[in-house]
Amino acid sequence: MLEFVYWTRRDVYKLLILATIPTVLYHFFDFTFLALPWVPVGLMGTAVAFIVGFKNNANYNRLWEARQIYGGIVNNSRSFGVMVRDFLPTASEQAIQQLFYRHFAWLTALRFQLREPRVWETLDEPDGIDFQHWYTIPERESKLDVELKSYLSVEDLAYVLKKKNRATQLMALQSKHINALGSELNDFQLMQLQTAVTGFYDLQGRAERIKNFPYPRNFSSVATYLLYLFVLLVPFGLLKEFNAIGQGTFLEGYSVWFNIPFATLLSWVFVALERVGESSANPFEGGANDVPITNISRMIEIDMRDMLDETDLPAPITAVRNILL
Repeated sequence: MLEFVYWTRRDVYKLLILATIPTVLYHFFDFTFLALPWVPVGLMGTAVAFIVGFKNNANYNRLWEARQIYGGIVNNSRSFGVMVRDFLPTASEQAIQQLFYRHFAWLTALRFQLREPRVWETLDEPDGIDFQHWYTIPERESKLDVELKSYLSVEDLAYVLKKKNRATQLMALQSKHINALGSELNDFQLMQLQTAVTGFYDLQGRAERIKNFPYPRNFSSVATYLLYLFVLLVPFGLLKEFNAIGQGTFLEGYSVWFNIPFATLLSWVFVALERVGESSANPFEGGANDVPITNISRMIEIDMRDMLDETDLPAPITAVRNILL
């Protein structure tokens, strides 16, 4: 909770100032004309709640689909590894290892591509930059060519680095290699392995669709503008209501000051929900609550290396500072 408040602290400061100005003018300068009737403001708040809820639901669906995509990559990778190992018992150990390691290279190239920034992403905005003190993004700490060196032959590495979509070309090399081993496979086994390659292409394409197509800005902009208008009106709409609360009591003339904390809290709830929706819209950019594709890729690599009975397994990617990526 404290991390969440810290993340939205700039909004809290702005909302406090916004609530304080009309309250001070109303109390000290008798600017009673600033008080707006609450009913229309409340009705607008109801409409904004529905709109923000719709936006957040759509953005959550993007996040959940992204997690399902990587869940599919996990399952298909394990199946692919088992098939390669068991369908090619007479193939050289080097050929089987090459298929495994090229798959690790595909996972690496894909996660680097999905971490590339887009103009509509919010990670490099002030709030996102501040929150990165809690964690690091491995794809920003290393380079793709360095990571791929441990998985690919010199020839494959030189070929792939010349390409624009490295993940696509790595899977194309897998398909070419599988076909070259066709003499050791029956038709069913060859079809199964090629179906696995097609499945990886499908999952990659779905991930790229989420990465390269943002939540439609016309829907997002309408929700944001209406939200800001509502937040602007809240402290003005509550002035008369809180002033009336103290009438006939010892708080008379002073209860209007409750407008500052309550207007700030009410506005913060809406703004915070909108922030959550925005942070969920781009689940691969590297935010603290995005899909942990680096961790998942390493987990797949460990599982598949274990299938090869390797003993020198890489360490899992654990939490950096407080948050896991």
